Amino acid sequence: MRQKSSHLPVLLAEVLQGLSPQKGETVLDVTLGLGGHSASFLHAIGEQGHLIGMDADAENLEQAKTLLRDAAGEKTFYHCNFCEIPHMNLPLCDVVFADLGLSSPHLDTPSRGFSFRFQGPLDLRFDRTTGETAAELVEHSSEEQLRRLLRNYGEVQSAGALSAYMVLQKPKTTTALKECVEHVCGFRAKNVLPQVFQALRMAVNDELGSLRTLLQEGPALLQPGGRMGIISFHSLEDRMVKLAFRALSTPTINATTGAVTKKAPFVLLTKKGLVPTSQEIHANPRARSARLRLLQKTF
Repeated sequence: MRQKSSHLPVLLAEVLQGLSPQKGETVLDVTLGLGGHSASFLHAIGEQGHLIGMDADAENLEQAKTLLRDAAGEKTFYHCNFCEIPHMNLPLCDVVFADLGLSSPHLDTPSRGFSFRFQGPLDLRFDRTTGETAAELVEHSSEEQLRRLLRNYGEVQSAGALSAYMVLQKPKTTTALKECVEHVCGFRAKNVLPQVFQALRMAVNDELGSLRTLLQEGPALLQPGGRMGIISFHSLEDRMVKLAFRALSTPTINATTGAVTKKAPFVLLTKKGLVPTSQEIHANPRARSARLRLLQKTF
């Protein structure tokens, strides 16, 4: 059974101020989630505006549709991962937004297998209609493949010993995986568990590959003056966003003269990224690692 969960949109004030959605604009929310950010987008763009929302999670998408049903404005919804953007006929947008974090139902619903706090199947897929589960990934992976996965996606220091034990035990549930980590890591398990679940989740959903696609395709969807904002939650994602936005906003310089030979078509709206206030973290502890980076197309 799906438990009822409350989900607070992260960095909402900063998102609205930085992206500044206006009456009549088109907003693309590629991670609609439960609709928290998009509810505010719709309020800002009004009845002449157009919200395009997509999400890989069909259950979250249906909840978001219900939340946003009575809001004014045109609304278009897609059940898909944003890695599919290159194959979609999307219009130019004034705002492109992504919140790369998990929604509360992912963490609070045992049957989704996202949390080591509950007994459940080791699933970890955002879209349960396609792809292999985390248990299936572990089942067919070699010790070396698991070691690289844990090291690259979770920065797990004991990746070698843990991957060897996981290949031996082949955990099928969240509890079985938790027991593997506790067996190998002992008292350090409480710090390693989030890293292990993150690594498997990122691999199952190809999160970095999807983000790479978004960073290539998202800016191209912006009209002149359009804004793009991405909220990331760990260093691997944030580094990709930071480097991509920096490259897009860097002009071409003549190596000999130092003169600008080609202006950059984008400008950074944030230098270091925006992070939650202490008040927001107190109200919503899951926001503590969030970082928002903003980009604007100039021409």
